Amino acid sequence: MKKLKFIISGGGTGGHIFPAISIANALKRRVPDADFLFVGAEGRMEMEKVPAAGYAIKGLPVSGFDRKNILNNIKVLLRLFKSITMAKMIVREFAPDAVIGVGGYASGPTLYAANGQGVPTFLQEQNSYAGVTNKLLAKNAAKICVAYEGMEKFFPKEKIILTGNPVRQDFLEVAPKAEEAYKFFNFDPSKKTLLIIGGSLGARTINQSVLKGLPQLKAAGIQVLWQTGKYYFENMKQQAAPYIDENLLVTDFVKRMDYAYAIADLVISRAGASSISELCLLGKPSILVPSPNVAEDHQTKNAMALATRDAAVIITDADAPAKLADTAAGLIADEQKLSAISANAKAMAQLDSADRIATEILSLVTKE
Repeated sequence: MKKLKFIISGGGTGGHIFPAISIANALKRRVPDADFLFVGAEGRMEMEKVPAAGYAIKGLPVSGFDRKNILNNIKVLLRLFKSITMAKMIVREFAPDAVIGVGGYASGPTLYAANGQGVPTFLQEQNSYAGVTNKLLAKNAAKICVAYEGMEKFFPKEKIILTGNPVRQDFLEVAPKAEEAYKFFNFDPSKKTLLIIGGSLGARTINQSVLKGLPQLKAAGIQVLWQTGKYYFENMKQQAAPYIDENLLVTDFVKRMDYAYAIADLVISRAGASSISELCLLGKPSILVPSPNVAEDHQTKNAMALATRDAAVIITDADAPAKLADTAAGLIADEQKLSAISANAKAMAQLDSADRIATEILSLVTKE
């Protein structure tokens, strides 16, 4: 059998990059001698994260459209045409057996180039509301792997496979309430723990709402592990200083997210596709605050997919400053409600997603 080659394209955020690396790892486990090449967008997170995971990557100068300043889009279009030319050359030279797109700027030119050269393409759509790029690429894709039911409103029904989103499997390796996880954060196993996940620039509302609600959270007698994200860390830590004690840990980045999830009785998070998949897989009760600053408001649609099944509580970005802390303090004390949300979230989890996606890809390319 000839040596298989795969191009995986996309990125821009962790929500795109992590599934991409997971799919590559799953393919590599099945076909150890396969060759892989990632194609990302220059200056974006994937250019650093992918090599760190042990894979080669090439960057395209592609960028998103500027909705505020229309004139900037002349440059965007020029970059797009240059990226398509470069992508055609990359596909021709690497000669892959399949190209997998995970969403993000780079996947458009790369899959377009692959389709033009007759290379089978696969899409992985993480959200419950399909992105523009994936909707355009769907008609030429061999298979479309999705994380939510009801995606036939965006894609041809016969191409859709419900696989779920690949998430970090190491999260499952730490037992819930593990002693070493409490020790890692110097927390007390006898107290309830609230995990707050702020990450990128989109974390501002969550951070400000938590800051405002620190008196209520302190009064509730719970432990709070608060990830602010790098950008807000100094400011938040300074303003939270009067409340920082053994029950409040403020950090820019949680290095052991597996430990953080293991001890969390309740999680406050944005509603990105990866976060939601992790919460379901682990059966974690959550309060989701969808970011309003994302394309097609897809985070609200992701969160609604859980809330309509009682698998999460939603608070809008606008309501968060007034309601977030009170809702969290009330919910974390309600054992019955936490258990119900946990069970409903777990029922929505899709297991072994990366392996299932790898199976779909290999079933097509090994037929030839």
